[in-house]
Amino acid sequence: MSLADLRLFEMRRVAGLGPLCEIVAERAALGAPVTLLAGGTDWVVEQELRPPLQVAVGSPAAPLVVDVSRLSELRGVSLSGDTLRVGAATTYLEMLRSDAIAARAPLLARMSRDVGAVQIQARGTLGGNLATASPAADGVAALAAYDATVVVQSVRGERRIPMSALQTGYKRTSRAPDEVIVAVEIALPAPGSPWYWRKIGARRAQAISKVALAGVAEVRSGRAARLGLGMASVAPTTALLPSVRALCMSRPLAELTAAEIDAAVAQDISPIDDVRSTRAYREHCACGVVRELLRQLGAPV
Repeated sequence: MSLADLRLFEMRRVAGLGPLCEIVAERAALGAPVTLLAGGTDWVVEQELRPPLQVAVGSPAAPLVVDVSRLSELRGVSLSGDTLRVGAATTYLEMLRSDAIAARAPLLARMSRDVGAVQIQARGTLGGNLATASPAADGVAALAAYDATVVVQSVRGERRIPMSALQTGYKRTSRAPDEVIVAVEIALPAPGSPWYWRKIGARRAQAISKVALAGVAEVRSGRAARLGLGMASVAPTTALLPSVRALCMSRPLAELTAAEIDAAVAQDISPIDDVRSTRAYREHCACGVVRELLRQLGAPV
């Protein structure tokens, strides 16, 4: 997408979250498109693939792009007790450099290092990953592992959406058309709790994942007291692996077998063949990374 293409869009910048919600509500009422632009790492690429715009610039139905990258209400990382809050427009590079995240949510920092080259890390945001709702999104898989809550705002007020209820289908979410993603909140595990991140791709940090697994656990007396999982690129949505979670929390980890772990993984994923990988390879990798995680937690697999 060239700079000349920007003339096809109406571009705005707003002073705060309140005015932004008003604009989004007005556009939703008209059924008119609006894009909230922070880093643009997905949106700019998508413009190369879309058909030519047929709507005149300036008409009510013309696409509107609102720059939200500088809104303070959508930025920053804060820690209050055992709750971590990350603004939707916070970049991966900011998360990678955050002392609070390094100390209490190291999975987010480790994932951020693998998202892309430093140029992508400096512009890409968690809010953008959530809004795009790609099943290959590394950031969404990590948030799923933490059982995060997505905070959205509209002129009607604030609403909180559990990660388990966010994605409703391929690139579809339960967020209403007039709602703005403001932040994510994470109820943190105990300090020092085990976590896991493994990304399998053509390159570690500059390729979309063939398979990626994020895991967060609390283990007490050989049993999983908490186990959050998020797997990318194996289903139409980020896979939460409920069968794997239920199995691992049903009895001591030392009693689990590789065969039943693999069977649980197979129940939870539905990979496809595409330009990045084959279904069979994704199935093989998915079982392998889940076994590796559980081996680190104490399962004899």
